[in-house]
Amino acid sequence: MTKDKGLLDATQAALAAEHAAVYGYGVVGGRVGSAGRAEANAAYTAHLARRDALRRAVRALGGTPKAAAAAYDLPFPVTDPDSAGRLAAQLEDKVADVYSDLVRAATGDARGDAAAALSDAAVRAARWRGSGVAFPGLAERA
Repeated sequence: MTKDKGLLDATQAALAAEHAAVYGYGVVGGRVGSAGRAEANAAYTAHLARRDALRRAVRALGGTPKAAAAAYDLPFPVTDPDSAGRLAAQLEDKVADVYSDLVRAATGDARGDAAAALSDAAVRAARWRGSGVAFPGLAERA
């Protein structure tokens, strides 16, 4: 695998995670209640912007951006504000995971952008969860 192929793969993975986050925040926004709605809307908007930037990045790397799925399986039923907050934290954890891979694969401005995205996801996850993790995006994954 060439470095460019690794970068393209990591960028596509980040794009896929952003597609899932955009979908997930549609669910979160419908169940989070008035107390969390502004934060859910801000996260939704941030994920839309990152998704669009990643589409451009994939094209710049010579790839074809992966399309979003029509729907995504949720890890559990989201029926109330508490479960919506848990879903939001889980979405952000998954986004942080893929951005950690992109930080490793990228250089220059792309690495800085990926690090900023990882940081943003970790902060949002901590807000939703009520606590942070020591090394966001670097937890061992199955």
